Amino acid sequence: MGSPENGNDVLAKSTVPLVSTKPEPVAASVTALETADNASDTKDLEPEWRQRAVSRSLNAARSRAEKRAQRFIDAAFSLMDEKHTTEFTIQEVIDRSKQSLRGFYQYFDGKEELLLALFEETILEATDDISALVDQQTEPMERLHQFTVRLHEWCEASETKRKRGAHDRRPISEFSVQLAINNPERVRLAMSPLFRMLVELLNDATAAKLVAVANPRHTSMLMMQTIMYSWFGNRLMDGPLSVITAEEAWDFCVYGLRS
Repeated sequence: MGSPENGNDVLAKSTVPLVSTKPEPVAASVTALETADNASDTKDLEPEWRQRAVSRSLNAARSRAEKRAQRFIDAAFSLMDEKHTTEFTIQEVIDRSKQSLRGFYQYFDGKEELLLALFEETILEATDDISALVDQQTEPMERLHQFTVRLHEWCEASETKRKRGAHDRRPISEFSVQLAINNPERVRLAMSPLFRMLVELLNDATAAKLVAVANPRHTSMLMMQTIMYSWFGNRLMDGPLSVITAEEAWDFCVYGLRS
């Protein structure tokens, strides 16, 4: 019998390296990385004409979509002004806009989404009107005064001839209560331009030492709630002499601001 092989010799003979121990040339590795990087750069590059063509196409599609959606909005406003309520049907909006049911659902999830759009359009119109009036003033307190009075006028939803806005605001005011319960985040977002304007006006008045406000954001929220929902309280009054006017709302707010 031959002598047994040494254990280390057997292991050396049976073991096959899993990874090649031969070093890869550094130049080859660098060349491979540069090739991959250049290929990626080439892939990302795009002719300028193609970018312009795609941008022009997208802009045209966006313009067409905005016009079609606006026709639904205009039709809904028209029906609301005629009926003095939001109790109209989607089919009536479609007929008035002379578009299709399929087209309607391309832009709105349903009637509540459409009414939300009417609410947002009304807030945008009010913001532009209030901003234009405020910008005519230079004194901080008068700017704040004009903001308060004009916002009160926008929120006054009575049966008398409306002072502000192109459309009947009473249905929107009534719907806004339901909207604030079901979609508070959407309402907050729609109201944010007005809120930011009031915060800025309060900051200016505070900087001029005309009011004593520790927290302008919190004070702005108190003022907006007082002004905007006075219309709801006025509906509960038993006569015209009990109705809170815009100037009375301002006097109440300014008393608190200077306390």
